[in-house]
Amino acid sequence: MSVCAIGQGGMLAPIVNPINPTSPSPPPGRYLPLPIIRKIGLVQPLHWLVRGAQDLLRGGWLSLLHGVVLAAFGGLLGLLAYDRFWLLAGAFSGFLVVAPLLATSLYAISRALERGEPVNRELVGKTWTRWQDSRYRVRGGYWSLVRFGLLLALAGTGWVLTSAALITLLTPQPINTPLDFLHHVVLESHHYLFELWLALGGLMAAPVFASSVITMPLLLDRRIDVLQAVLSSWQAVLMNPAPLAFWAALIMCLTLLSLGTLLISLIVVLPLLGHASWHAYRDLVDASALPERLPPEEVI
Repeated sequence: MSVCAIGQGGMLAPIVNPINPTSPSPPPGRYLPLPIIRKIGLVQPLHWLVRGAQDLLRGGWLSLLHGVVLAAFGGLLGLLAYDRFWLLAGAFSGFLVVAPLLATSLYAISRALERGEPVNRELVGKTWTRWQDSRYRVRGGYWSLVRFGLLLALAGTGWVLTSAALITLLTPQPINTPLDFLHHVVLESHHYLFELWLALGGLMAAPVFASSVITMPLLLDRRIDVLQAVLSSWQAVLMNPAPLAFWAALIMCLTLLSLGTLLISLIVVLPLLGHASWHAYRDLVDASALPERLPPEEVI
């Protein structure tokens, strides 16, 4: 017989014994426990940025390297698709969808700094490769990060294709350059294409943001299934709609700043947001009841 309790947020969850790395999977039909979600203040996202900046300084060149790589990739994308701005607009906005995946090793750096552990190239390398060492051995193993990353990549690809189709099919003139996009999409007042483009982007971005705001840090930190992590992320958004809407607005503004500086400021903005997202997870989620994710060499 299972025993249930009402946790924070009013969710009914079973009380189970602490899970260890060798615990068998729960029997089919039983609900897995969700972590406790905390209420936060409206301006708490500003504190995340401050703590993210502190981690950026402490992480040094390893943190900045993430921004350099992504800025270089964005620059290459811009060069390849500059005369196909209908594609470039979707690709850059799709970057926001997969950004939580790209920042995975930044979460690992912040976690290591929090624990007083060494921050080096080995830490970053293991973060991106350790999933394959425990793919089949443990329920909720590192393969969960890959599965969620694939879902984000699929969502980002879907938006790129939708954006490209919308712009190319509904504009009266070819969209080949940023000026074409400005004149025939943004400033065109007859067909409301820009408003439709923004509305569709918002309809896709809102559920993706709600599904991913704390999911990747939670998957990295605790041994938990993708479904548990996504439900926890949604619960965090539903319990803190105003602060997390403010957080989403800050992310959007900093991303637009990066685009406005021809991706130069992305070198700092990406690691800043990645580290800050770790602190968002730590403030929003009490995951102490869930088993800690162990490195592959400690998994039996």
